[in-house]
Amino acid sequence: MLLLMEGAMLNNRWGILTVLFVVRATMAVQFASLGAVAPLLSSELGFSIADVGILIGLYHAPGIALALPGGAIGQGFGDKATVLGALALMLAGGVMMASAPSWPLQITGRLVAGAGAAMMSVMLTKMLTDWFAGKETATAMAIFINSWPIGIALSLLLLPLLGTRLRVSAVHLGVAAFIGSSMLLLGICYRAPPDTVQSQPASQYLGRGVVVALVTAGLIWGFFNIGFAMIFSFGPSMLVEHGWSIAAAGSAISIVLWISAVTVPFGGFLADRFRRPQQIIVVSCVAFGALLLALPRSGAVIATVMALGATAGLPAGPIMSLPAKVLQPGPRAIGMGLFFTVFYVCMMLGPAAAGAIGKWTGSATSALDFGAAMILACPLLLWLGNRIPAFTTKPG
Repeated sequence: MLLLMEGAMLNNRWGILTVLFVVRATMAVQFASLGAVAPLLSSELGFSIADVGILIGLYHAPGIALALPGGAIGQGFGDKATVLGALALMLAGGVMMASAPSWPLQITGRLVAGAGAAMMSVMLTKMLTDWFAGKETATAMAIFINSWPIGIALSLLLLPLLGTRLRVSAVHLGVAAFIGSSMLLLGICYRAPPDTVQSQPASQYLGRGVVVALVTAGLIWGFFNIGFAMIFSFGPSMLVEHGWSIAAAGSAISIVLWISAVTVPFGGFLADRFRRPQQIIVVSCVAFGALLLALPRSGAVIATVMALGATAGLPAGPIMSLPAKVLQPGPRAIGMGLFFTVFYVCMMLGPAAAGAIGKWTGSATSALDFGAAMILACPLLLWLGNRIPAFTTKPG
């Protein structure tokens, strides 16, 4: 089947988008795999909710060091070879976590996998841009971003079934098998676009105002993703506390991801259509945060998760457009590296803090409340950002 796909995909940018979408989904599946089976990690391995939070956050820790030099690594070794190497690290980390339940090996495996994911995240975005520069870029990016919620939804839907029928180690091995298949898909079906042109070296200088604006934008994206991650990381555990089975809890929470896969591009469309991206960020984040607070306290769980899905995806596109509004073409690569570095710091610390709060209170509900606070902080950060001239001045 891969051989049949190869000819159609090599010269078709939408086929290439399909390949990159599937490859990026492996990162989402692996990231969400621990939250999807968190109750099993407790019963089989004796991990507390704080331990699970630490492991979830560690997945993004390597990105702090690798986001800035990620582009240079890809330039030296080539896009495709770098992503294949990154997938190999993700595969090795997953196998390592499956091989033994010891805490040091779990941490090491998670960090190794996270290092691969961090490199891959930067390079896949660059590869997609190469193929779609000046050609439906916004549409392609919206579809590309959806690989994250869809991958997480698949994780929540399938991995609890695998874990309960077999063991936690089978969950890691199942994710590793998906990663291996994606390596094969990328190796056969991806190549650089024929009209790729190497750009001339440009100034990498970022002014102080631009740096502050990028840090603010990175905090908004990081806080938003912390809140989003709380749903699938601790939502299943919260429902299990309320008497749901592990499989049913994972399936219910996955509804948020399936619906948000539709609302992510819709939010981008609304922002472009009405040219009110900041208003969409504010309104949807307030609604998202309120619904996240309501979820553990609602008797209508399915209706609440459906409403969460309808609002959770709307701010993603407008938030991701913030860095482009402050960056000149020359320092764009290093600027995006700074933006993602701030994001990775947030995603390393946020889940660990939420897990610690959950352990202290004895309930996963407090972790969801923490996520709601992060979401509700985004409009405040946006207001503060608008006080920075570089944040509101379009680059020349």
